[in-house]
Amino acid sequence: MKASACWLVGGLMASLCFLGAGGVHAGPAIGQFEIKDLEAEPGTVEFQSQNAHSWGLPKRQYQEVAPGEFAYDDNSVAQQRHALEIEMTLTHFFRMRVGIEYEKERLDDPEGPVFANDFGGLTLDEIAVEGVVILIPIKNKHGIGLGALTEVEHPLETGSANSVVFGPIIEAQYGPWSAVANLTLVHFFGGDPDERDPKWDFAYATQIKYDATENWAFALEAYGTVDRLGNSGTPDETRVLFGDFDQHRMGPLIYYTYRSENNAIDIDTDAEFGEEKDEGTTVTIGVGLLAGLNQNTPEATLKWSVEVEF
Repeated sequence: MKASACWLVGGLMASLCFLGAGGVHAGPAIGQFEIKDLEAEPGTVEFQSQNAHSWGLPKRQYQEVAPGEFAYDDNSVAQQRHALEIEMTLTHFFRMRVGIEYEKERLDDPEGPVFANDFGGLTLDEIAVEGVVILIPIKNKHGIGLGALTEVEHPLETGSANSVVFGPIIEAQYGPWSAVANLTLVHFFGGDPDERDPKWDFAYATQIKYDATENWAFALEAYGTVDRLGNSGTPDETRVLFGDFDQHRMGPLIYYTYRSENNAIDIDTDAEFGEEKDEGTTVTIGVGLLAGLNQNTPEATLKWSVEVEF
């Protein structure tokens, strides 16, 4: 299983390397609603499904810029998002992930204002590669740790910009309580030289979690994006007309974890970490509701995930 996953990861990475640069017209960078922590057990492979369904969507702004010609805002709005990912932990200090994302997005170029709030079908939207480095690990589930993440995202639709995401992972664990913050910069690049908008966004994902039992955990999570830091980039006409679109969400989640263990001791594990190796399978299911905190954000987003670790 792990050998096959290695080949699959390598193949997806090679495919990403040969993808050409897309266009631009980048709205606010809205990543998957997912928390990146500092967990790293060498040799593990994890399959992940991250999903979101939104409603109470913000109405699209438009303006007639010439007789019969309309401009529409570029706010990032999707009814559905589904990501399929494979994550591999290579050492105690490094793990990597590749994934694809499907989205049901608002139409880029509606035929007229009456279609401004219409959506296309659910389509394959993006491929991405991510790496996480654990700089200061948390030992024995007590203390504060530090890591760094970098992700390269390539949208498959012509007219969309590539992006690179990077920043720190800060995590604290004390008994059953834990807190994680992912604080990242997002830079857009590539596309038609006449239309490029190489702007910088700030994105965050935070979580406070309480492990009630070995199986059940309760969390409060928040996700958001500050669209266009300072005067970065070169806004196109729609940005001049409608401005930028910060988005913010927050809400409660519940996680259930099932473990199939044999509790075998991993004699090859570094004694500094002193961990037992779980040679079974772990399945974690999460579900929760995120409330939009401003007018640019959908009023509610149902977030659910399935993670299977081998």
